[in-house]
Amino acid sequence: MERELISKKDLLELTGISYGQLYRWKRKQLIPEDWFIRKSTFTGQETFFPKDMILARIDRIMNMKEDLSLDELAGKLSPYQVDLTLSKRELIERNIVSVLVVDRFSTLAQQNGQEAYSFEQLLYLYATDRLLSDGEISLEESGMLMETLRNHFPRFEGKPCELLFMRKMGVSMFALVAAPPALYFDPGVKIVIKMQLTELAEQLRGELN
Repeated sequence: MERELISKKDLLELTGISYGQLYRWKRKQLIPEDWFIRKSTFTGQETFFPKDMILARIDRIMNMKEDLSLDELAGKLSPYQVDLTLSKRELIERNIVSVLVVDRFSTLAQQNGQEAYSFEQLLYLYATDRLLSDGEISLEESGMLMETLRNHFPRFEGKPCELLFMRKMGVSMFALVAAPPALYFDPGVKIVIKMQLTELAEQLRGELN
């Protein structure tokens, strides 16, 4: 399903914030860079945003900005900085990830030295479960995806990145790239999935709240 977008003009009118506020929050990383989507329209280039996510984010900023500085807000709103853990039982009971994925990657939680998943590990499971349930990847490919996330996601140190799933002549490949990427492939490569992990993390945070 195509994501619903809202134009910058409509966003400013709907929320009552100013152009200056919007871009000051962007500079302070309260609003992710990859939410600013440039699209061609009949009037030229315009900026759009994922509607539900930007409205929820602005609502949170407006509710918190009286009590916190912008720098403190940035820490609170970082999509990857969530201080919580969930046990396998809690994860299944809350129906955040399927039993199939939890069981298949049950040893992931043990890396903490305890039987619980960190938010980062929950994100790995959530991404894997999403692609499996949508029929985009096979069980074998889910293992490749998990290895890619575990080995390379920490290297981004909280910076925006995208997950790419590609196939060429029946061979599957995963990659993590800095967002927004500028990548070019030969004609035999098909990009099956392009997933923004900051956006996925926001969705996971919403399910955990």
